[in-house]
Amino acid sequence: MNEIGPKEDWVDDRAEDEDGLQVEEYDITVSPNDFNVMTLHHFVESGSVSIPGFQRNFVWDLKRSSKLIESLIRGLPIPQLFLYEQERNKFLVIDGQQRLMSIYYFIKMRFPKTESRAKLRTIFEREGLIPEDVLYDNKHFQNFNLRLSESLPNHANKFNGLNYATLGDYKTQFDLRPIRNILVKQNSPSNDDSSIYEIFNRLNSGGVTLRPQEIRTSMYHSDFYNLLSDINGKEKWRNILGNLEPDVHMKDIEILLRGFALLIDGNSYAPSMVKFLNHFSNVCKAQNREDNEYLGKLFESFLETCSNLPENAFKNKNNRFNVALYEAVFTAACEGAFANRRFVTGELDIGRIEELKEDEDFIAASQEGTTQTKNVTKRLSRARKIVGALNVARTPDV
Repeated sequence: MNEIGPKEDWVDDRAEDEDGLQVEEYDITVSPNDFNVMTLHHFVESGSVSIPGFQRNFVWDLKRSSKLIESLIRGLPIPQLFLYEQERNKFLVIDGQQRLMSIYYFIKMRFPKTESRAKLRTIFEREGLIPEDVLYDNKHFQNFNLRLSESLPNHANKFNGLNYATLGDYKTQFDLRPIRNILVKQNSPSNDDSSIYEIFNRLNSGGVTLRPQEIRTSMYHSDFYNLLSDINGKEKWRNILGNLEPDVHMKDIEILLRGFALLIDGNSYAPSMVKFLNHFSNVCKAQNREDNEYLGKLFESFLETCSNLPENAFKNKNNRFNVALYEAVFTAACEGAFANRRFVTGELDIGRIEELKEDEDFIAASQEGTTQTKNVTKRLSRARKIVGALNVARTPDV
């Protein structure tokens, strides 16, 4: 098996939206607001402001962060921040993570070491802040003393070497320095945050096009998404995909999501696939612990039925993972058990999966207009007829 590299040729996903997501009309409020430095720090400390999961790690070095802090102390202009208001006093940072976290770390008087930043990001997402035992661990942090070059030749910068506690008379000036924030809020439609998808997609500081699942994971993060992440790391699932490591763009998470979405809500599918998955992800935010635990155990029972399949069971002739094939087989195999809140047992028949691969109707529904309702319905229908449902058990055989 090969690890997933930077190329995305490990997956055959013609069952995506050929024309992308159509932009809808929204009622959006965009308003400027000047929060001072201490207010922004409090927002981060209290968990009112979150860093979306798809954004890159904190990447600034000490010199660049120091220049930002110096600008704030001296009253020089800095770029504005963009915040998306999810609910009252709950914001996502659309643009400005590096600036915001530089301020946060300066006030904490600790600066993250480069080799620890990925781990610190995970801790920050889980805890909502950096716990003190981690913050003061010299394996992960160093002291944040400003590192500034001379303001003029042979003229030392008077702020060089200072930290937050030693700013003296400038400390209050720094604390109260206002920073322009652009607050974005969706007023309608009120039943989902679909506009944020387009905002994230069109406005991000790196200028890198984000994949739909990277945006979706941040928009609709929930216990259900934690479940998807847990499942994605299971060895048996990685064997089915034929890749050892999780995909950097979360394509494997999207494959899991599509399987569950069609199993649970496939009868109401309507294009686009992106919009369907967004809506399903939003609905799943309300799932309780018991629902998520059941889906996890159902999937584990499905993995057991795949134990005797060859590694290329869900791959096409080019050795690429066939998403349309997988989601159709998963749905057909599990829908009887799901309808009765049971689990699946037995073994999937590789002969029937191969037959489905060669079925003319299934192939036709997987090649053109693949996200049209008739073709999604056709693929599921052919899988039900050829592969069929697995046996149903009261408890998972795992």
